Amino acid sequence: MREASTALLVELDAGSNVTDLLLERHAANPAHALYRRKGPNGWVDVPARAFLQEVRALAKGLVAGGLETGDAVAVMSATSYEWTVVDFAIWFAGGVTVPIYETSAPGQVEWILEDAGVRRVFAGTSALADLVGGVLAGSDRLRDRLVGVVRMDYDGEAPNLASLAAAGAGVADTELERHRTRAGLADLASLVYTSGTTGKPKGCEITHGNFALVARNIVAFLPEVLLQDQARTLMFLPLAHVLARAVQVVCLSAGATLGHTPGAAQLLADLETFRPTFLLVVPRIFEKVRAGATHKAAVGGKARLFGAAAATAIDYSRELDRQGRGQGTGPGLLCRARHRLFDRLVYPKLRAALGGQVAFTVSGASALAPDDAHFFRGAGIPVLEGYGLTETTAPCTANTPGMTRVGTVGIPIPGTTIRVAADGEILVKGIGVFRGYHANPQANADAFVDGFFRTGDLGGLDDDGFLTITGRKKDLLVTAGGKNVAPGPLEEKVRAHPLVAHAVVVGDGRPFVAALVTLDPEGLANWCSERGLPPLTVARACTDPAIRAAVQEAVDQANQLVSTAESIRSFALLDADFTVESGHLTPSLKLKRAAVVSGFAAEVARLYA
Repeated sequence: MREASTALLVELDAGSNVTDLLLERHAANPAHALYRRKGPNGWVDVPARAFLQEVRALAKGLVAGGLETGDAVAVMSATSYEWTVVDFAIWFAGGVTVPIYETSAPGQVEWILEDAGVRRVFAGTSALADLVGGVLAGSDRLRDRLVGVVRMDYDGEAPNLASLAAAGAGVADTELERHRTRAGLADLASLVYTSGTTGKPKGCEITHGNFALVARNIVAFLPEVLLQDQARTLMFLPLAHVLARAVQVVCLSAGATLGHTPGAAQLLADLETFRPTFLLVVPRIFEKVRAGATHKAAVGGKARLFGAAAATAIDYSRELDRQGRGQGTGPGLLCRARHRLFDRLVYPKLRAALGGQVAFTVSGASALAPDDAHFFRGAGIPVLEGYGLTETTAPCTANTPGMTRVGTVGIPIPGTTIRVAADGEILVKGIGVFRGYHANPQANADAFVDGFFRTGDLGGLDDDGFLTITGRKKDLLVTAGGKNVAPGPLEEKVRAHPLVAHAVVVGDGRPFVAALVTLDPEGLANWCSERGLPPLTVARACTDPAIRAAVQEAVDQANQLVSTAESIRSFALLDADFTVESGHLTPSLKLKRAAVVSGFAAEVARLYA
């Protein structure tokens, strides 16, 4: 059993809560742009003064509508500035925010509203308001308890944010302050429901202390990222996900300007105009940017130049990594010279794809391929990979600018201890660990051991306290021959191929390991274009010998990571896409392995026929 800890850097008064972070930021500089909103003529700054006024007005509307301290209020919307206003208004009114993913099915919405005891719902669009209305129509109990549904777009029919704020005009400041100050660090701030890779989502009780202590300590832990001059970032992850919410509170604490974009589809276009200095990214974005740059070079007749630049970036970063581990002196003279050349010819174009001013990226939500991390770091876009779960209020470990080891998820954040149990399971204790699962004593009994939260993930700690994730405990496959196989590394390597969207390794109880593979439509189009071939549909590509041969190369490369008994012996190309809407991915883009294996049981059976 190994253990690593990082001492707490910042303490807070037990009687404070998340709203105090906003008041402190306002007191420091009311004119400072806490947020930027995208309008028809570009991005518009929202100073702390204006944001606080909006929050207080909306909070008064909630109080006027009968919200009592501790009442649960749901928010179902895409990521937006309004989401942030509503979140803080709920806290100012003394309520508990319950995020609901906008992609949730009616049955999931009903479960969360019922389990959390929600009193009011904020809906981002008329379609979402109608969905909630349909759920209420089918439940007398919910209809009796809920006050109503509020539209979050200002142009919507009443009740909307504007009408709710107007209704609170008569609420005294002293009454609002009584509501705002009722909660302390130990009190509930949010019920965040797990994405639910299996079974019904569980409500994680995230306290004001979880959010506030993590925020203040992360700022002290990563000052180079968060306290740089005119620090700003663009949020595209769903605010229903705890990682996005936690980062939003971190930005508030640091005074970093935050913008919102509703999803990954709009991200690259908005990056050009927002020009963030740091960016929270999921691995799929890195993969898309790299694949797009590779394709652009190929069609422009610069494939060899780009290939050399990519190889140099990776070599340069690997030498930096060896130096950081005390195993070398850094990049050699020839590598540095080649790096300087490509830093003039190639790398600036990559940096421009992220807005041109990104000094750091933070990768989370799922594993990042080390090759991609080296590629971007070598191209002048440092990647700080971290690790966390809903139950740890997102980050519990992270790499820092001064302490980075590619392939690891970093060291414990301040106030956190990481322990690796005898069976390899990662255990966490610290400032971000949640209070427990809502109304679920059995789950709580199973989730903790000796005061540590059992993550269900497998990993190891090196001598300097850097954590490496090796897999998910429940995802381990045991073949018919008794061989234990961790699917994660194999899937990650296959997925790195430009043609591949997803790879799912199967073989539990089977005579050998196999895989289900889906194709990336954009990668497929690029592959055909680069070879002067006519476009192929995904369905046609699944039967094309050249496509299968290309994917086989990716499988062969993945098999080099493991023994023969663990290698992928066969694979099936699926004419399908794994998405949140199809039920195969969580809203944070994690694979629902059980749903995939169940949904494609016939294809799995054919692999072993």
